[in-house]
Amino acid sequence: MSALLRLLDVGSGDSEDSWIGAASGPEGKRAFGGQFMGQSLAAAARTVEPAKRPVNMHLQFLRGGEAGDDVDYSVERVFDGRTASARRVVSRQAGRVITAATVSFSLPLPGPEHGHAAALPEDPETLPRTGPPGPAPSMPLDEIDIRVVDDRSAGEFVRRLWWRVLVPVPEDPLLHDVIAAYVCDVYMIDPALQVHGHSMVARTHRSGTTDSSIWFHRPVRADRWNLLETRSPAAARGRGVITGSLLGADGGIAATVVQEGLIAEREQ
Repeated sequence: MSALLRLLDVGSGDSEDSWIGAASGPEGKRAFGGQFMGQSLAAAARTVEPAKRPVNMHLQFLRGGEAGDDVDYSVERVFDGRTASARRVVSRQAGRVITAATVSFSLPLPGPEHGHAAALPEDPETLPRTGPPGPAPSMPLDEIDIRVVDDRSAGEFVRRLWWRVLVPVPEDPLLHDVIAAYVCDVYMIDPALQVHGHSMVARTHRSGTTDSSIWFHRPVRADRWNLLETRSPAAARGRGVITGSLLGADGGIAATVVQEGLIAEREQ
Protein backbone atom coordinates (compact mmCIF):
# COMPACT_ATOMS: atom_id res chain seq x y z
CA MET A 1 0.00 0.00 0.00
CA SER A 2 1.25 3.49 -0.81
CA ALA A 3 2.20 5.92 1.97
CA LEU A 4 -0.78 8.15 1.16
CA LEU A 5 -3.35 5.37 1.18
CA ARG A 6 -1.87 3.84 4.33
CA LEU A 7 -2.06 7.23 6.09
CA LEU A 8 -5.75 7.67 5.25
CA ASP A 9 -6.77 4.07 6.06
CA VAL A 10 -7.78 4.36 9.74
CA GLY A 11 -7.69 1.17 11.80
CA SER A 12 -9.93 -0.12 14.60
CA GLY A 13 -9.34 1.29 18.07
CA ASP A 14 -9.80 -0.34 21.48
CA SER A 15 -13.56 0.27 21.67
CA GLU A 16 -16.59 0.47 19.39
CA ASP A 17 -16.59 3.54 17.13
CA SER A 18 -12.97 4.35 17.98
CA TRP A 19 -10.33 4.45 15.29
CA ILE A 20 -6.61 5.03 14.97
CA GLY A 21 -4.98 7.20 12.33
CA ALA A 22 -1.34 6.57 11.52
CA ALA A 23 1.31 9.16 12.24
CA SER A 24 2.38 11.19 9.23
CA GLY A 25 5.90 12.03 10.46
CA PRO A 26 8.50 13.37 10.83
CA GLU A 27 8.76 13.46 14.62
CA GLY A 28 9.02 16.88 16.21
CA LYS A 29 7.03 18.59 13.45
CA ARG A 30 3.47 19.91 13.56
CA ALA A 31 1.01 17.54 11.91
CA PHE A 32 -0.48 18.59 8.57
CA GLY A 33 -4.08 19.75 9.01
CA GLY A 34 -5.23 17.77 6.00
CA GLN A 35 -4.34 14.60 7.90
CA PHE A 36 -7.07 15.36 10.45
CA MET A 37 -9.54 16.27 7.70
CA GLY A 38 -8.94 13.03 5.80
CA GLN A 39 -8.70 10.72 8.80
CA SER A 40 -11.75 12.26 10.55
CA LEU A 41 -13.81 11.75 7.41
CA ALA A 42 -12.56 8.18 7.04
CA ALA A 43 -13.36 7.40 10.69
CA ALA A 44 -16.87 8.84 10.44
CA ALA A 45 -17.57 6.88 7.26
CA ARG A 46 -16.63 3.60 8.95
CA THR A 47 -19.85 3.91 11.00
CA VAL A 48 -22.21 4.76 8.10
CA GLU A 49 -23.75 2.48 5.49
CA PRO A 50 -21.72 2.72 2.25
CA ALA A 51 -24.69 3.87 0.15
CA LYS A 52 -24.72 7.17 2.05
CA ARG A 53 -22.04 9.50 0.70
CA PRO A 54 -20.42 12.41 2.57
CA VAL A 55 -22.11 15.71 1.73
CA ASN A 56 -20.45 18.12 4.15
CA MET A 57 -17.80 18.28 6.84
CA HIS A 58 -16.82 20.98 9.33
CA LEU A 59 -13.67 20.66 11.43
CA GLN A 60 -12.23 22.91 14.15
CA PHE A 61 -8.51 22.84 14.87
CA LEU A 62 -8.23 23.30 18.65
CA ARG A 63 -4.55 22.47 19.14
CA GLY A 64 -1.59 21.74 16.94
CA GLY A 65 -0.98 18.03 16.43
CA GLU A 66 2.27 16.07 16.52
CA ALA A 67 3.24 14.62 13.16
CA GLY A 68 5.20 11.78 14.75
CA ASP A 69 2.33 10.41 16.85
CA ASP A 70 -0.69 8.28 15.98
CA VAL A 71 -4.11 9.91 16.36
CA ASP A 72 -7.07 8.48 18.28
CA TYR A 73 -10.52 9.20 16.79
CA SER A 74 -13.82 8.73 18.63
CA VAL A 75 -17.03 8.80 16.60
CA GLU A 76 -20.44 9.70 18.02
CA ARG A 77 -23.46 8.48 16.05
CA VAL A 78 -25.50 11.67 16.28
CA PHE A 79 -28.28 10.72 13.83
CA ASP A 80 -29.32 7.96 11.46
CA GLY A 81 -32.34 8.48 9.24
CA ARG A 82 -33.70 6.85 6.13
CA THR A 83 -31.68 9.01 3.73
CA ALA A 84 -29.21 10.89 5.95
CA SER A 85 -26.76 10.34 8.83
CA ALA A 86 -24.69 12.66 11.02
CA ARG A 87 -21.53 11.99 12.99
CA ARG A 88 -19.35 13.89 15.45
CA VAL A 89 -15.64 13.05 15.44
CA VAL A 90 -13.08 14.08 18.07
CA SER A 91 -9.37 13.45 17.61
CA ARG A 92 -6.88 13.12 20.45
CA GLN A 93 -3.17 12.66 20.93
CA ALA A 94 -1.85 11.67 24.36
CA GLY A 95 -5.37 12.20 25.70
CA ARG A 96 -5.51 15.84 24.55
CA VAL A 97 -8.25 16.95 22.16
CA ILE A 98 -6.76 18.18 18.87
CA THR A 99 -9.77 18.58 16.53
CA ALA A 100 -13.56 18.33 16.64
CA ALA A 101 -15.58 17.68 13.50
CA THR A 102 -19.13 17.11 12.31
CA VAL A 103 -19.78 15.09 9.16
CA SER A 104 -23.07 14.61 7.29
CA PHE A 105 -23.89 11.79 4.88
CA SER A 106 -26.81 11.31 2.52
CA LEU A 107 -28.14 9.00 -0.15
CA PRO A 108 -27.98 10.56 -3.64
CA LEU A 109 -31.33 12.22 -4.37
CA PRO A 110 -32.77 13.55 -7.64
CA GLY A 111 -32.95 17.32 -8.09
CA PRO A 112 -31.85 20.29 -10.20
CA GLU A 113 -28.14 20.68 -10.85
CA HIS A 114 -25.80 23.56 -11.71
CA GLY A 115 -22.15 24.40 -11.14
CA HIS A 116 -20.25 23.75 -14.35
CA ALA A 117 -17.31 25.99 -15.18
CA ALA A 118 -17.33 27.49 -18.68
CA ALA A 119 -13.75 26.39 -19.34
CA LEU A 120 -10.70 25.44 -17.33
CA PRO A 121 -8.11 28.26 -17.25
CA GLU A 122 -5.14 26.23 -18.50
CA ASP A 123 -3.90 22.74 -19.29
CA PRO A 124 -2.11 21.45 -16.16
CA GLU A 125 0.14 19.26 -18.30
CA THR A 126 1.80 22.43 -19.64
CA LEU A 127 2.64 23.73 -16.15
CA PRO A 128 5.82 23.03 -14.19
CA ARG A 129 5.54 20.60 -11.30
CA THR A 130 5.94 23.06 -8.43
CA GLY A 131 4.86 21.02 -5.44
CA PRO A 132 3.05 22.82 -2.58
CA PRO A 133 3.54 26.59 -2.05
CA GLY A 134 5.94 25.80 0.80
CA PRO A 135 7.51 22.99 2.84
CA ALA A 136 5.22 20.02 3.51
CA PRO A 137 7.34 17.35 5.26
CA SER A 138 4.29 15.32 6.33
CA MET A 139 2.95 14.85 2.80
CA PRO A 140 4.14 11.98 0.56
CA LEU A 141 4.91 14.37 -2.27
CA ASP A 142 6.33 11.65 -4.49
CA GLU A 143 2.75 10.32 -4.71
CA ILE A 144 0.97 13.64 -5.36
CA ASP A 145 1.58 15.84 -8.40
CA ILE A 146 0.95 19.50 -7.42
CA ARG A 147 1.24 22.47 -9.78
CA VAL A 148 0.51 25.97 -8.47
CA VAL A 149 -0.34 29.14 -10.41
CA ASP A 150 -0.73 32.45 -8.54
CA ASP A 151 -2.68 34.98 -10.60
CA ARG A 152 -3.20 38.73 -10.00
CA SER A 153 -4.15 39.61 -13.58
CA ALA A 154 -7.77 40.44 -12.70
CA GLY A 155 -6.83 42.74 -9.81
CA GLU A 156 -7.30 40.19 -7.01
CA PHE A 157 -5.09 37.37 -5.79
CA VAL A 158 -6.27 33.97 -7.04
CA ARG A 159 -4.42 30.73 -6.37
CA ARG A 160 -4.96 27.82 -8.71
CA LEU A 161 -3.66 24.58 -7.24
CA TRP A 162 -3.76 21.68 -9.67
CA TRP A 163 -3.33 18.21 -8.16
CA ARG A 164 -3.64 14.51 -8.88
CA VAL A 165 -2.53 11.35 -7.12
CA LEU A 166 0.16 9.40 -8.96
CA VAL A 167 -0.32 6.01 -7.29
CA PRO A 168 -3.16 3.62 -8.18
CA VAL A 169 -6.31 4.44 -6.20
CA PRO A 170 -9.08 1.84 -5.73
CA GLU A 171 -12.49 2.62 -7.22
CA ASP A 172 -14.04 3.24 -3.77
CA PRO A 173 -15.69 6.72 -4.15
CA LEU A 174 -15.27 7.44 -0.44
CA LEU A 175 -11.50 7.09 -0.69
CA HIS A 176 -11.38 9.71 -3.44
CA ASP A 177 -13.39 12.10 -1.22
CA VAL A 178 -11.04 11.43 1.70
CA ILE A 179 -7.99 12.19 -0.47
CA ALA A 180 -9.60 15.43 -1.67
CA ALA A 181 -10.23 16.53 1.93
CA TYR A 182 -6.59 15.75 2.69
CA VAL A 183 -4.95 17.49 -0.27
CA CYS A 184 -7.15 20.59 -0.35
CA ASP A 185 -5.91 21.69 3.08
CA VAL A 186 -2.34 22.30 1.92
CA TYR A 187 -1.41 25.99 2.46
CA MET A 188 -5.03 26.94 1.84
CA ILE A 189 -4.92 29.85 4.31
CA ASP A 190 -1.92 31.34 2.49
CA PRO A 191 -3.97 33.48 0.03
CA ALA A 192 -5.24 35.59 2.97
CA LEU A 193 -1.62 36.69 3.46
CA GLN A 194 -0.76 36.82 -0.23
CA VAL A 195 -3.43 39.50 -0.75
CA HIS A 196 -1.19 41.78 1.34
CA GLY A 197 2.11 40.67 -0.16
CA HIS A 198 2.97 38.26 2.67
CA SER A 199 3.11 34.47 2.83
CA MET A 200 3.13 31.63 5.32
CA VAL A 201 6.63 30.70 4.18
CA ALA A 202 8.05 34.11 5.16
CA ARG A 203 6.83 33.57 8.75
CA THR A 204 6.20 37.29 9.23
CA HIS A 205 2.83 36.41 10.75
CA ARG A 206 1.45 33.76 13.07
CA SER A 207 -0.59 31.61 10.73
CA GLY A 208 -2.54 28.39 10.76
CA THR A 209 -5.98 27.00 10.03
CA THR A 210 -8.59 27.31 12.78
CA ASP A 211 -11.67 26.02 10.96
CA SER A 212 -12.15 24.07 7.73
CA SER A 213 -15.33 23.11 5.90
CA ILE A 214 -16.02 21.19 2.72
CA TRP A 215 -19.23 20.47 0.81
CA PHE A 216 -19.17 17.60 -1.68
CA HIS A 217 -21.34 18.11 -4.79
CA ARG A 218 -20.11 15.61 -7.36
CA PRO A 219 -17.82 12.57 -7.33
CA VAL A 220 -14.10 13.35 -7.06
CA ARG A 221 -11.47 11.44 -9.00
CA ALA A 222 -8.22 11.81 -7.08
CA ASP A 223 -6.21 10.02 -9.78
CA ARG A 224 -7.17 12.62 -12.42
CA TRP A 225 -6.43 16.32 -12.58
CA ASN A 226 -8.35 18.47 -10.09
CA LEU A 227 -8.22 22.25 -9.73
CA LEU A 228 -8.61 23.97 -6.37
CA GLU A 229 -9.16 27.68 -7.12
CA THR A 230 -9.05 29.87 -4.01
CA ARG A 231 -9.34 33.54 -3.04
CA SER A 232 -9.71 35.49 0.20
CA PRO A 233 -12.83 37.69 0.37
CA ALA A 234 -12.17 39.13 3.85
CA ALA A 235 -9.70 39.38 6.73
CA ALA A 236 -9.84 41.25 10.04
CA ARG A 237 -8.92 40.90 13.73
CA GLY A 238 -5.94 38.71 12.90
CA ARG A 239 -7.99 36.14 10.99
CA GLY A 240 -8.73 35.56 7.31
CA VAL A 241 -11.29 33.58 5.35
CA ILE A 242 -10.56 31.62 2.17
CA THR A 243 -13.18 30.33 -0.26
CA GLY A 244 -12.41 27.73 -2.88
CA SER A 245 -13.97 25.65 -5.62
CA LEU A 246 -12.66 22.18 -6.41
CA LEU A 247 -13.15 21.51 -10.11
CA GLY A 248 -12.80 18.15 -11.77
CA ALA A 249 -11.20 17.49 -15.13
CA ASP A 250 -14.57 18.10 -16.85
CA GLY A 251 -14.86 21.59 -15.34
CA GLY A 252 -17.71 20.66 -13.00
CA ILE A 253 -17.54 21.91 -9.41
CA ALA A 254 -16.97 18.76 -7.35
CA ALA A 255 -16.72 20.50 -3.97
CA THR A 256 -16.78 23.87 -2.24
CA VAL A 257 -14.16 24.53 0.44
CA VAL A 258 -14.03 27.31 3.04
CA GLN A 259 -11.35 27.93 5.66
CA GLU A 260 -10.76 30.39 8.45
CA GLY A 261 -7.25 30.86 9.73
CA LEU A 262 -5.02 32.88 12.00
CA ILE A 263 -2.95 35.56 10.19
CA ALA A 264 -1.88 37.68 13.16
CA GLU A 265 1.21 39.90 13.17
CA ARG A 266 4.05 38.60 15.30
CA GLU A 267 4.94 40.61 18.38
CA GLN A 268 8.09 42.64 17.87
